Amino acid sequence: MQRRDLVIQEPKRVGMLPAWLERLLSLGIVATDPDIVRRQRFVNVAIFVTAANSFSHLVFNAIYDFWGLLPLHFYNALVSVLWLGIIRLHRYGENVGAVTLALLILVVHMFAVWAMGTASDLHVYYTLVGVLLIVIGVQHMRLFMIIFVLWFAALLFAMNFAPVDGFISPEDGQLRALLSNHAMVNMIVIIALVIFYALSALRRAELELQHQYNRSEALIGAVMPTSIAERVKAGEEHIADRIETLSVMFADLVGFTESVHRLAPEEVVDFLDQLVRVFDGLSARYGVEKIKTIGDSYMAAAGFDGRGKEGALATGRLALAMLETIGRQPTLGGRAPRLRIGIHCGPATAGVIGDTRFSYDVWGDAVNFAARMESNGEPGKIHVSEDFRALTLDRFEFVDGGTANLKGIGTVRSYFLLREKK
Repeated sequence: MQRRDLVIQEPKRVGMLPAWLERLLSLGIVATDPDIVRRQRFVNVAIFVTAANSFSHLVFNAIYDFWGLLPLHFYNALVSVLWLGIIRLHRYGENVGAVTLALLILVVHMFAVWAMGTASDLHVYYTLVGVLLIVIGVQHMRLFMIIFVLWFAALLFAMNFAPVDGFISPEDGQLRALLSNHAMVNMIVIIALVIFYALSALRRAELELQHQYNRSEALIGAVMPTSIAERVKAGEEHIADRIETLSVMFADLVGFTESVHRLAPEEVVDFLDQLVRVFDGLSARYGVEKIKTIGDSYMAAAGFDGRGKEGALATGRLALAMLETIGRQPTLGGRAPRLRIGIHCGPATAGVIGDTRFSYDVWGDAVNFAARMESNGEPGKIHVSEDFRALTLDRFEFVDGGTANLKGIGTVRSYFLLREKK
Protein backbone atom coordinates (compact mmCIF):
# COMPACT_ATOMS: atom_id res chain seq x y z
CA MET A 1 0.00 0.00 0.00
CA GLN A 2 1.30 3.47 -0.93
CA ARG A 3 1.76 6.07 1.83
CA ARG A 4 -0.88 8.35 0.30
CA ASP A 5 -3.42 5.50 0.30
CA LEU A 6 -2.63 4.81 3.93
CA VAL A 7 -3.10 8.45 4.89
CA ILE A 8 -6.56 8.71 3.29
CA GLN A 9 -7.68 5.18 4.11
CA GLU A 10 -10.65 4.87 6.42
CA PRO A 11 -10.18 2.69 9.51
CA LYS A 12 -11.58 -0.82 9.34
CA ARG A 13 -15.13 -1.08 10.60
CA VAL A 14 -14.40 -4.18 12.65
CA GLY A 15 -16.63 -4.59 15.70
CA MET A 16 -19.07 -1.93 14.51
CA LEU A 17 -22.71 -2.39 15.43
CA PRO A 18 -25.56 -2.08 12.91
CA ALA A 19 -26.31 1.54 12.00
CA TRP A 20 -29.79 1.46 13.54
CA LEU A 21 -28.37 0.20 16.84
CA GLU A 22 -25.62 2.84 16.79
CA ARG A 23 -28.30 5.53 16.38
CA LEU A 24 -30.40 4.02 19.17
CA LEU A 25 -27.48 3.99 21.59
CA SER A 26 -26.73 7.63 20.75
CA LEU A 27 -30.17 8.93 21.69
CA GLY A 28 -30.11 12.06 23.85
CA ILE A 29 -26.35 12.58 23.52
CA VAL A 30 -25.40 16.13 22.54
CA ALA A 31 -21.77 16.10 23.72
CA THR A 32 -18.93 16.27 21.20
CA ASP A 33 -16.07 15.08 23.39
CA PRO A 34 -15.33 11.47 22.32
CA ASP A 35 -14.75 10.29 25.89
CA ILE A 36 -18.04 11.74 27.15
CA VAL A 37 -19.91 10.37 24.15
CA ARG A 38 -18.46 6.91 24.74
CA ARG A 39 -19.45 6.88 28.43
CA GLN A 40 -22.92 8.25 27.76
CA ARG A 41 -23.43 5.52 25.19
CA PHE A 42 -22.55 3.06 27.95
CA VAL A 43 -25.20 4.75 30.09
CA ASN A 44 -27.72 4.21 27.30
CA VAL A 45 -26.71 0.56 27.12
CA ALA A 46 -27.30 0.28 30.87
CA ILE A 47 -30.65 2.09 30.53
CA PHE A 48 -31.92 -0.21 27.79
CA VAL A 49 -30.70 -3.32 29.60
CA THR A 50 -32.33 -2.19 32.86
CA ALA A 51 -35.60 -1.33 31.10
CA ALA A 52 -35.56 -4.69 29.32
CA ASN A 53 -34.92 -6.45 32.63
CA SER A 54 -37.87 -4.69 34.30
CA PHE A 55 -40.10 -5.43 31.33
CA SER A 56 -39.11 -9.11 31.38
CA HIS A 57 -40.17 -9.30 35.04
CA LEU A 58 -43.42 -7.56 34.13
CA VAL A 59 -44.21 -10.13 31.45
CA PHE A 60 -43.13 -13.08 33.59
CA ASN A 61 -45.13 -11.97 36.63
CA ALA A 62 -48.20 -11.12 34.56
CA ILE A 63 -48.21 -14.57 33.01
CA TYR A 64 -47.74 -16.22 36.39
CA ASP A 65 -50.42 -14.30 38.34
CA PHE A 66 -51.85 -11.17 36.78
CA TRP A 67 -54.28 -10.08 39.54
CA GLY A 68 -52.38 -11.36 42.55
CA LEU A 69 -49.18 -9.51 41.59
CA LEU A 70 -50.84 -6.33 40.35
CA PRO A 71 -48.79 -3.96 42.59
CA LEU A 72 -45.61 -5.54 41.22
CA HIS A 73 -46.90 -5.16 37.64
CA PHE A 74 -47.50 -1.47 38.24
CA TYR A 75 -44.00 -1.10 39.68
CA ASN A 76 -42.29 -2.87 36.77
CA ALA A 77 -44.29 -0.93 34.17
CA LEU A 78 -43.50 2.37 35.88
CA VAL A 79 -39.76 1.80 36.22
CA SER A 80 -39.50 0.46 32.64
CA VAL A 81 -40.66 3.88 31.43
CA LEU A 82 -38.71 5.71 34.13
CA TRP A 83 -35.40 4.20 33.03
CA LEU A 84 -35.96 5.23 29.42
CA GLY A 85 -36.65 8.82 30.47
CA ILE A 86 -33.14 9.15 31.86
CA ILE A 87 -31.85 9.36 28.27
CA ARG A 88 -33.10 12.97 28.19
CA LEU A 89 -30.78 13.95 31.05
CA HIS A 90 -27.51 13.64 29.10
CA ARG A 91 -27.77 17.25 27.94
CA TYR A 92 -27.48 18.51 31.52
CA GLY A 93 -24.04 17.09 32.23
CA GLU A 94 -21.66 14.29 31.38
CA ASN A 95 -22.62 12.13 34.39
CA VAL A 96 -26.13 13.36 35.19
CA GLY A 97 -27.74 10.39 33.42
CA ALA A 98 -25.35 7.87 34.98
CA VAL A 99 -25.78 9.16 38.54
CA THR A 100 -29.56 9.41 38.17
CA LEU A 101 -29.77 5.82 36.93
CA ALA A 102 -27.56 4.56 39.77
CA LEU A 103 -29.50 6.38 42.51
CA LEU A 104 -32.92 5.46 41.15
CA ILE A 105 -32.03 1.78 40.95
CA LEU A 106 -30.60 2.03 44.48
CA VAL A 107 -33.86 3.38 45.87
CA VAL A 108 -36.71 1.95 43.82
CA HIS A 109 -35.36 -1.58 43.55
CA MET A 110 -35.61 -1.87 47.29
CA PHE A 111 -39.41 -1.98 46.81
CA ALA A 112 -39.12 -5.14 44.71
CA VAL A 113 -36.79 -6.71 47.29
CA TRP A 114 -39.20 -5.97 50.15
CA ALA A 115 -42.23 -7.01 48.10
CA MET A 116 -40.90 -10.45 47.13
CA GLY A 117 -38.38 -11.02 49.92
CA THR A 118 -34.83 -12.29 49.94
CA ALA A 119 -36.08 -15.75 48.93
CA SER A 120 -36.59 -14.33 45.43
CA ASP A 121 -32.91 -13.28 45.26
CA LEU A 122 -33.90 -10.01 43.62
CA HIS A 123 -31.32 -8.22 45.76
CA VAL A 124 -28.65 -9.92 43.62
CA TYR A 125 -29.02 -7.05 41.12
CA TYR A 126 -27.12 -4.83 43.57
CA THR A 127 -24.01 -6.87 42.78
CA LEU A 128 -23.96 -5.22 39.33
CA VAL A 129 -22.50 -2.07 40.90
CA GLY A 130 -19.11 -2.85 39.28
CA VAL A 131 -20.65 -2.19 35.85
CA LEU A 132 -21.16 1.42 36.90
CA LEU A 133 -17.40 1.97 36.74
CA ILE A 134 -17.60 1.56 32.95
CA VAL A 135 -20.57 3.94 32.88
CA ILE A 136 -19.09 6.66 35.08
CA GLY A 137 -15.46 6.27 33.99
CA VAL A 138 -12.25 5.71 35.92
CA GLN A 139 -11.52 9.44 35.72
CA HIS A 140 -14.45 9.93 38.13
CA MET A 141 -13.30 7.30 40.62
CA ARG A 142 -14.42 9.29 43.68
CA LEU A 143 -17.95 9.54 42.33
CA PHE A 144 -17.96 5.84 41.56
CA MET A 145 -16.72 4.98 45.07
CA ILE A 146 -19.60 6.95 46.61
CA ILE A 147 -22.11 5.04 44.52
CA PHE A 148 -20.29 1.76 45.20
CA VAL A 149 -20.53 2.29 48.96
CA LEU A 150 -24.23 3.16 48.70
CA TRP A 151 -25.02 0.06 46.61
CA PHE A 152 -22.93 -2.16 48.87
CA ALA A 153 -24.73 -0.78 51.91
CA ALA A 154 -28.08 -1.40 50.19
CA LEU A 155 -27.10 -5.00 49.47
CA LEU A 156 -26.09 -5.61 53.10
CA PHE A 157 -29.22 -3.88 54.32
CA ALA A 158 -31.47 -6.03 52.11
CA MET A 159 -29.68 -9.24 53.06
CA ASN A 160 -30.01 -8.53 56.80
CA PHE A 161 -33.28 -6.67 57.18
CA ALA A 162 -35.56 -7.47 54.20
CA PRO A 163 -38.27 -10.07 54.90
CA VAL A 164 -37.51 -13.54 53.60
CA ASP A 165 -40.87 -14.01 51.85
CA GLY A 166 -41.86 -10.35 51.28
CA PHE A 167 -45.32 -8.89 51.67
CA ILE A 168 -46.84 -9.83 48.29
CA SER A 169 -48.10 -13.46 48.18
CA PRO A 170 -45.65 -14.47 50.94
CA GLU A 171 -47.02 -18.01 50.94
CA ASP A 172 -46.09 -18.70 47.30
CA GLY A 173 -42.66 -20.38 47.57
CA GLN A 174 -42.78 -21.54 43.94
CA LEU A 175 -43.01 -17.93 42.77
CA ARG A 176 -39.91 -17.02 44.81
CA ALA A 177 -37.99 -19.92 43.30
CA LEU A 178 -39.01 -18.92 39.78
CA LEU A 179 -38.09 -15.27 40.46
CA SER A 180 -34.70 -16.40 41.75
CA ASN A 181 -34.09 -18.38 38.58
CA HIS A 182 -35.29 -15.47 36.47
CA ALA A 183 -32.97 -13.05 38.26
CA MET A 184 -29.97 -15.35 37.82
CA VAL A 185 -30.65 -15.79 34.10
CA ASN A 186 -31.08 -12.02 33.67
CA MET A 187 -27.82 -11.42 35.54
CA ILE A 188 -25.95 -13.68 33.12
CA VAL A 189 -27.51 -11.94 30.10
CA ILE A 190 -26.87 -8.45 31.47
CA ILE A 191 -23.22 -9.18 32.25
CA ALA A 192 -22.73 -10.79 28.83
CA LEU A 193 -24.28 -7.80 27.03
CA VAL A 194 -22.25 -5.25 28.99
CA ILE A 195 -18.99 -7.16 28.42
CA PHE A 196 -19.80 -7.56 24.72
CA TYR A 197 -20.44 -3.85 24.26
CA ALA A 198 -17.40 -2.88 26.35
CA LEU A 199 -15.13 -5.15 24.33
CA SER A 200 -16.65 -3.89 21.06
CA ALA A 201 -15.95 -0.30 22.10
CA LEU A 202 -12.42 -1.26 23.16
CA ARG A 203 -11.81 -3.00 19.84
CA ARG A 204 -13.03 0.05 17.91
CA ALA A 205 -10.77 2.29 19.98
CA GLU A 206 -7.78 0.00 19.40
CA LEU A 207 -8.37 -0.06 15.64
CA GLU A 208 -8.73 3.71 15.53
CA LEU A 209 -5.49 4.17 17.48
CA GLN A 210 -3.70 1.73 15.20
CA HIS A 211 -5.04 3.54 12.15
CA GLN A 212 -3.91 6.91 13.50
CA TYR A 213 -0.50 5.43 14.34
CA ASN A 214 -0.12 4.01 10.84
CA ARG A 215 -1.10 7.36 9.34
CA SER A 216 1.44 9.23 11.46
CA GLU A 217 4.11 6.69 10.52
CA ALA A 218 3.24 7.15 6.85
CA LEU A 219 3.38 10.94 7.12
CA ILE A 220 6.76 10.89 8.87
CA GLY A 221 8.09 8.41 6.33
CA ALA A 222 6.89 10.66 3.53
CA VAL A 223 8.95 13.66 4.62
CA MET A 224 12.22 12.04 5.64
CA PRO A 225 14.30 8.85 5.27
CA THR A 226 13.41 5.92 7.49
CA SER A 227 16.63 6.13 9.49
CA ILE A 228 16.02 9.81 10.24
CA ALA A 229 12.36 9.15 11.10
CA GLU A 230 13.49 6.58 13.67
CA ARG A 231 15.77 9.14 15.28
CA VAL A 232 12.95 11.70 15.42
CA LYS A 233 10.61 9.19 17.04
CA ALA A 234 13.34 8.22 19.50
CA GLY A 235 13.27 11.79 20.79
CA GLU A 236 16.41 13.19 19.19
CA GLU A 237 15.75 16.92 19.06
CA HIS A 238 18.63 18.24 16.96
CA ILE A 239 19.44 16.16 13.91
CA ALA A 240 22.35 17.48 11.86
CA ASP A 241 24.70 15.18 9.95
CA ARG A 242 27.79 15.74 7.87
CA ILE A 243 27.96 13.56 4.74
CA GLU A 244 31.35 13.49 3.05
CA THR A 245 30.15 12.12 -0.29
CA LEU A 246 26.50 12.75 -1.05
CA SER A 247 25.15 12.32 -4.59
CA VAL A 248 22.54 14.97 -5.32
CA MET A 249 20.29 15.02 -8.37
CA PHE A 250 18.01 17.74 -9.72
CA ALA A 251 15.55 16.99 -12.52
CA ASP A 252 13.62 19.81 -14.12
CA LEU A 253 10.79 19.79 -16.67
CA VAL A 254 11.93 21.80 -19.69
CA GLY A 255 9.43 24.39 -20.95
CA PHE A 256 6.94 23.55 -18.24
CA THR A 257 5.77 27.12 -17.67
CA GLU A 258 5.04 27.69 -21.35
CA SER A 259 3.26 24.32 -21.66
CA VAL A 260 0.81 24.94 -18.83
CA HIS A 261 0.15 28.60 -19.53
CA ARG A 262 -3.35 28.00 -20.90
CA LEU A 263 -4.20 24.78 -19.08
CA ALA A 264 -6.73 24.38 -16.29
CA PRO A 265 -5.22 24.01 -12.80
CA GLU A 266 -6.68 20.50 -12.51
CA GLU A 267 -4.82 19.35 -15.62
CA VAL A 268 -1.52 20.74 -14.37
CA VAL A 269 -1.84 19.21 -10.91
CA ASP A 270 -2.96 15.85 -12.30
CA PHE A 271 0.02 15.72 -14.66
CA LEU A 272 2.53 16.62 -11.96
CA ASP A 273 0.90 14.27 -9.48
CA GLN A 274 1.14 11.29 -11.80
CA LEU A 275 4.70 12.15 -12.82
CA VAL A 276 5.95 12.63 -9.25
CA ARG A 277 4.32 9.36 -8.25
CA VAL A 278 6.26 7.60 -11.00
CA PHE A 279 9.50 9.28 -9.90
CA ASP A 280 8.82 8.37 -6.26
CA GLY A 281 8.43 4.75 -7.27
CA LEU A 282 11.72 4.85 -9.17
CA SER A 283 13.49 6.49 -6.22
CA ALA A 284 12.27 3.73 -3.92
CA ARG A 285 13.33 1.06 -6.42
CA TYR A 286 16.90 2.33 -6.73
CA GLY A 287 17.35 3.26 -3.09
CA VAL A 288 17.55 7.02 -3.55
CA GLU A 289 15.88 9.37 -1.08
CA LYS A 290 13.48 11.90 -2.50
CA ILE A 291 14.22 15.19 -0.76
CA LYS A 292 11.49 17.42 -2.16
CA THR A 293 9.81 18.85 -5.21
CA ILE A 294 10.32 22.53 -5.98
CA GLY A 295 7.69 23.59 -8.49
CA ASP A 296 8.37 21.36 -11.48
CA SER A 297 11.81 20.32 -10.20
CA TYR A 298 12.48 17.01 -8.48
CA MET A 299 15.36 16.71 -5.99
CA ALA A 300 16.77 13.41 -4.73
CA ALA A 301 19.97 12.25 -3.07
CA ALA A 302 21.80 9.10 -2.00
CA GLY A 303 24.79 8.24 0.15
CA PHE A 304 23.38 9.25 3.53
CA ASP A 305 24.66 5.97 4.99
CA GLY A 306 28.27 6.90 4.21
CA ARG A 307 28.59 4.62 1.16
CA GLY A 308 29.45 7.31 -1.35
CA LYS A 309 30.04 5.16 -4.42
CA GLU A 310 26.93 3.05 -3.92
CA GLY A 311 24.92 6.25 -3.53
CA ALA A 312 26.38 7.66 -6.73
CA LEU A 313 25.57 4.51 -8.68
CA ALA A 314 22.01 4.52 -7.36
CA THR A 315 21.56 8.17 -8.33
CA GLY A 316 22.89 7.55 -11.83
CA ARG A 317 20.56 4.60 -12.35
CA LEU A 318 17.64 6.68 -11.12
CA ALA A 319 18.46 9.48 -13.56
CA LEU A 320 18.66 7.03 -16.49
CA ALA A 321 15.34 5.47 -15.48
CA MET A 322 13.69 8.88 -15.24
CA LEU A 323 14.83 9.82 -18.76
CA GLU A 324 13.44 6.55 -20.05
CA THR A 325 10.17 7.00 -18.18
CA ILE A 326 9.53 10.59 -19.24
CA GLY A 327 9.26 9.46 -22.84
CA ARG A 328 6.22 7.37 -21.96
CA GLN A 329 4.33 10.17 -20.23
CA PRO A 330 1.33 11.90 -21.87
CA THR A 331 1.79 15.27 -23.54
CA LEU A 332 1.33 18.45 -21.60
CA GLY A 333 -0.26 21.36 -23.42
CA GLY A 334 0.41 19.58 -26.71
CA ARG A 335 4.10 19.17 -25.96
CA ALA A 336 5.99 16.02 -25.05
CA PRO A 337 7.55 16.51 -21.60
CA ARG A 338 11.36 16.56 -21.42
CA LEU A 339 13.72 16.42 -18.47
CA ARG A 340 16.99 18.22 -17.84
CA ILE A 341 18.97 16.45 -15.12
CA GLY A 342 22.06 17.45 -13.16
CA ILE A 343 24.12 15.35 -10.72
CA HIS A 344 27.10 16.06 -8.47
CA CYS A 345 28.88 14.21 -5.66
CA GLY A 346 30.38 16.09 -2.76
CA PRO A 347 30.18 17.07 0.91
CA ALA A 348 26.83 18.16 2.32
CA THR A 349 25.01 18.80 5.56
CA ALA A 350 21.66 17.14 6.23
CA GLY A 351 19.21 17.70 9.05
CA VAL A 352 15.66 18.27 10.26
CA ILE A 353 14.42 21.84 10.40
CA GLY A 354 11.18 23.47 11.44
CA ASP A 355 8.63 22.79 14.14
CA THR A 356 4.99 22.66 13.07
CA ARG A 357 5.86 21.60 9.51
CA PHE A 358 9.32 20.15 9.96
CA SER A 359 11.19 18.69 7.04
CA TYR A 360 14.41 16.88 6.22
CA ASP A 361 16.69 18.84 3.89
CA VAL A 362 20.29 18.98 2.65
CA TRP A 363 22.63 21.92 2.11
CA GLY A 364 26.17 22.53 0.99
CA ASP A 365 28.44 22.36 -2.03
CA ALA A 366 26.92 19.14 -3.36
CA VAL A 367 23.47 20.71 -3.51
CA ASN A 368 24.57 23.98 -5.11
CA PHE A 369 26.81 22.20 -7.60
CA ALA A 370 24.07 19.74 -8.64
CA ALA A 371 21.58 22.58 -9.10
CA ARG A 372 24.03 24.42 -11.36
CA MET A 373 24.72 21.26 -13.36
CA GLU A 374 21.00 20.90 -14.01
CA SER A 375 20.42 24.54 -14.97
CA ASN A 376 23.44 24.47 -17.35
CA GLY A 377 22.51 21.11 -18.85
CA GLU A 378 20.61 20.17 -22.00
CA PRO A 379 17.05 18.83 -22.41
CA GLY A 380 16.90 15.06 -22.50
CA LYS A 381 20.41 14.66 -21.04
CA ILE A 382 22.05 13.97 -17.69
CA HIS A 383 24.68 16.61 -16.99
CA VAL A 384 27.18 15.39 -14.36
CA SER A 385 30.24 16.74 -12.65
CA GLU A 386 33.79 15.43 -12.94
CA ASP A 387 33.57 14.17 -9.34
CA PHE A 388 30.53 12.04 -10.17
CA ARG A 389 32.23 10.66 -13.30
CA ALA A 390 35.39 9.78 -11.39
CA LEU A 391 33.40 7.90 -8.77
CA THR A 392 31.32 5.87 -11.23
CA LEU A 393 33.55 5.56 -14.34
CA ASP A 394 33.84 1.80 -13.96
CA ARG A 395 30.07 1.35 -14.16
CA PHE A 396 28.76 4.07 -16.49
CA GLU A 397 29.59 5.40 -19.94
CA PHE A 398 30.03 9.15 -20.41
CA VAL A 399 30.64 11.66 -23.14
CA ASP A 400 32.61 14.85 -22.69
CA GLY A 401 30.41 17.86 -22.04
CA GLY A 402 33.17 20.43 -22.29
CA THR A 403 33.57 23.18 -19.78
CA ALA A 404 30.74 24.96 -18.05
CA ASN A 405 30.84 28.32 -16.29
CA LEU A 406 28.69 27.78 -13.20
CA LYS A 407 27.40 30.77 -11.26
CA GLY A 408 29.07 31.01 -7.86
CA ILE A 409 31.40 28.11 -8.67
CA GLY A 410 33.41 29.05 -11.75
CA THR A 411 34.55 27.12 -14.81
CA VAL A 412 34.41 23.35 -14.40
CA ARG A 413 34.71 20.27 -16.56
CA SER A 414 31.44 18.44 -17.14
CA TYR A 415 30.14 15.26 -18.77
CA PHE A 416 26.92 13.69 -19.93
CA LEU A 417 25.89 10.32 -18.54
CA LEU A 418 24.92 7.98 -21.40
CA ARG A 419 24.20 4.53 -20.05
CA GLU A 420 25.28 1.83 -17.65
CA LYS A 421 28.04 -0.45 -18.88
CA LYS A 422 27.00 -3.96 -19.85
